[in-house]
Amino acid sequence: MSVLRDKHILLGISAGIAAYKTAFLVRNFIKAGAEVRVVMTPASKEFVTPLTLSTLSKNAVYSAFYTEEGEKEWNNHVDLALWADFIVIAPATANTLSKMVKGTCDNLLLAVYLSAKSPVYFAPSMDLDMYQHPSTQNNIKSLQQYGNIFIPPTHGELASGLVGEGRMAEPEEIVSFIENDLLSRLPLRNKKVLITAGPTYEAIDPVRFIGNYSSGKMGFALAEEAAGLGADVKLITGPTALKTTSSGIERIDVTSADEMYEAVHKHFSQMDIAIFAAAVADYKPIEVAAQKIKKTEGNMSIALQPTQDILASAGKVKGKQFLVGFALETDNELANAKSKLKKKNLDMIVLNSLKDEGAGFRKDTNKITIIHKNEEAVNFDIKKKDAVAADIFIEILKQTNE
Repeated sequence: MSVLRDKHILLGISAGIAAYKTAFLVRNFIKAGAEVRVVMTPASKEFVTPLTLSTLSKNAVYSAFYTEEGEKEWNNHVDLALWADFIVIAPATANTLSKMVKGTCDNLLLAVYLSAKSPVYFAPSMDLDMYQHPSTQNNIKSLQQYGNIFIPPTHGELASGLVGEGRMAEPEEIVSFIENDLLSRLPLRNKKVLITAGPTYEAIDPVRFIGNYSSGKMGFALAEEAAGLGADVKLITGPTALKTTSSGIERIDVTSADEMYEAVHKHFSQMDIAIFAAAVADYKPIEVAAQKIKKTEGNMSIALQPTQDILASAGKVKGKQFLVGFALETDNELANAKSKLKKKNLDMIVLNSLKDEGAGFRKDTNKITIIHKNEEAVNFDIKKKDAVAADIFIEILKQTNE
């Protein structure tokens, strides 16, 4: 999955011959999973039509402060700027670069740029001598000093017939540049994260098992959040119908507590962060029947033995890893969670209580308290599990970045 998935991209187009490439640029952003809105300078419509860009982006294209047809409506430059996760100005002509530096605001695109609070990428496009001119080079340096991100032009044949530097980067190169830049800024870039999720099933016979109601939703939300922050994620999950969407997640399916134990310890030593969100069965049958057990009159007894404590075993061998456990409690919640934090050598524990409405198994929401190693407790309101996952990683990053 591209890091551009679900991003809001505002593409600003100024009046250069390379504007014809923006149709392909919009298409590539859409293929990467982004939503795109386009703002054009009036003169850029001579090079590529708003209809083409509107069709490809599936959004209206803006080029003036007011709509030009029918009842006039204001195109709010502030709303457009705030909507964007980032802005890409491509092509950025010498004229537009100069206006961006000076703060000249004579069209909608410049008004959006001056209102931006998100990152701004700019991809210059002009003839060789124009690009090499000291004023252009100074403008590029000034824009970088303002915090804008420069996408260098390439060497090649130019519209004038000259060959040299000044050709706007190709659409694929622009997309790749932005993806790599975004990835480099992610807080978990080059970090390895292990997450356990879901229930375990402990076999009684070939068709029956001991299990629990865990859906795996919390663990899967944590995996998606970690991947979105740039991590290389190993998701070890018990039986669940859930699916992952991020290419940064390697899914390892297991069934029993013993299988999860083996999978965890196969990978744990390589991890930077490990979060144990699975609801592992506490007991398993001592003997597993080879054939289906037939129903008979009277009661039936099954002798059980404890499963291996995966979290405690990881706590015993942990070194550099930041280790996070979960505690689902029904009484003495805070005291039991703090006891588990110390006993299992954790760096952080996430407490949820079955007494809290909207928390627990098979829900889309959760209500948690995070307890750090120093026993500081941070309480959170009930939230959707993807938002809970974000809160958990915020707390992890506070500790690991200190």
